[in-house]
Amino acid sequence: MNTLIIINDPPYGTERLYNGLRLGHALIKQNSDVTVFLLGDAVAGAKTGQKTPDGFYNCERMLKRIAAKGQVWLCGTCMDARGITEDEVLEGAERSTMDALAKATVEADTTLVF
Repeated sequence: MNTLIIINDPPYGTERLYNGLRLGHALIKQNSDVTVFLLGDAVAGAKTGQKTPDGFYNCERMLKRIAAKGQVWLCGTCMDARGITEDEVLEGAERSTMDALAKATVEADTTLVF
């Protein structure tokens, strides 16, 4: 199964990014092909060097796990609007476009939006 997960919310402050990534991990365990597309404030979740308190989730680490077995795409326009460069994001995350998201949406068996 090919699953596309689109996430719009910031990495911290709400739990939508966190829960979308948790679902992505569970789908990978079920042998689903997973692509996570981060839009809007969610692109900040892929920024390297995040420091969170012990016992608190860390979006950078969670996205690294997705990138190791799936795909993590970042909206390039959203990155630019927030001053985030490709050098500042985790290894395995790719700058992407709305056209690529449209294509992935058409090709996906399931599309989930958080």
